[in-house]
Amino acid sequence: MQRPNIILIMTDQQRADTIGALGAPWMRTPHLDRLATEGAAYTQCFVTSPVCVGARASLFTGKYPHGCHVFSNFQPWQPTWVQSLAAQGYHCVNIGKMHINPYDATGGFHQRLIMENKDRPLFLEERDRAIYDEWDKALHARKLVKPSRYNRHAADPEGYKQALGAFTWHLDADMHPDHFIGDTACWWIGDRKNRDPLFLQIGFPGPHPPYDPTPEALAAYADVDIPVPEVSEAELRAQPPAQQQLRDNMVEFNFDSIAWRRDATPADLLRLRRHYAANVSMIDHQVGRILEALDARGYLDDALVIFTSDHADALGEHGHIQKWTMYDSVVRVPLVAWSRNLPIQRGVRDELVQLFDVAPTVLEAAGAEPPADFEARSLWGSLSGRADHQPREAVYAELARDHIQTGSEFILMRRDRRWKIVLYLDDPASGELYDLQHDPGEIRNLWHDEALRAMRDDLTTGCLRWLATGSLASNRRTGRKPQQAMRI
Repeated sequence: MQRPNIILIMTDQQRADTIGALGAPWMRTPHLDRLATEGAAYTQCFVTSPVCVGARASLFTGKYPHGCHVFSNFQPWQPTWVQSLAAQGYHCVNIGKMHINPYDATGGFHQRLIMENKDRPLFLEERDRAIYDEWDKALHARKLVKPSRYNRHAADPEGYKQALGAFTWHLDADMHPDHFIGDTACWWIGDRKNRDPLFLQIGFPGPHPPYDPTPEALAAYADVDIPVPEVSEAELRAQPPAQQQLRDNMVEFNFDSIAWRRDATPADLLRLRRHYAANVSMIDHQVGRILEALDARGYLDDALVIFTSDHADALGEHGHIQKWTMYDSVVRVPLVAWSRNLPIQRGVRDELVQLFDVAPTVLEAAGAEPPADFEARSLWGSLSGRADHQPREAVYAELARDHIQTGSEFILMRRDRRWKIVLYLDDPASGELYDLQHDPGEIRNLWHDEALRAMRDDLTTGCLRWLATGSLASNRRTGRKPQQAMRI
């Protein structure tokens, strides 16, 4: 059997509404547009966790957080299915961000060129897992100081407070982290001699904050009108206490160079979103360069290319910035599959899928059998138009307490085509319930609507049953005692 090359390109914190061809006319993304129009684009792809490590561990193990026992950004994990590709004869390489803990774990890859630390000063926050990655070394070789929240603040304290995490990149353009990843990937592809089938995972650190496009990239959005959210006091008051605590934490503390403010104006948010969009366009350009390099070496003649992200970014919606919430603006991400020769049916699909469904899809494309204990479902039947493909009826996401989301011990989301429910398991009196048919923007929290109480209680019971069933199944697979499985 001819085994296709598999190219998995991931960004960090990219929203679903950032690809021009998929309903975002303000975006300038010609290369992602090409993948989306020539391939299969899923517009309803949801992550299993609204934080980096939870989502990525899920993707690379094929299990929900309760199945792989990874709920927050500081828990160690190793992928499993990369080893399966290696056993099939694939040469497995990661270039860029993986967010494995520890950062320099091999993760089943034959080779890793690591780039993790965009705005994390090693001596202050990374502690035992800190490393100097390839980008750190390159900056040092150029005698350049990596921009961080601390040197930005020291240089202009007032400007820093007003920026909301949006800055213009001021060092050499080729040293921007997303340019650096693109350059490194193109160099590696052009230099590679091994002709085994290739599994290449490329991880861009953007558009994760700080939102830091080059001046040239930002200039392209100088006059672009991008939708900005309107947030009312009534909406904020209806949010659970844990969300209010999250907003307070984002204002009080200094995460990822963002000095968040409660009084951000529409003009502030438009500026922020222009920086973010310019970051995405920079990545789009690098994706085009990588595809060109792969094509020049013949890798795309027989290949599956997948583009996606680990989670998204609120960008001011619902009064929030970054992630750690269960709104669609955070848990919905782009997912595109493209191939020149595999039997992928082109078109936009609106079925419910989960990001970790990529795992069994990749294995099936490679001719490997997905493990029986996977909770992810292969999309190969959907991609190839198989009549027996059964779409998901609902998607789920899980989140635990960490140093930023401090308001709840455990949060669980269930979303189907119409209803979304969010449970805060240590605060049963609070929660979220949205009628997505009549309120797709998730503005009106119906948790306390007495007319919907019976349905809310049924959904709650179903969520807890789903969680308990999955946790018990995971215990049987791993041999853990029940109390160990949910320790977070």
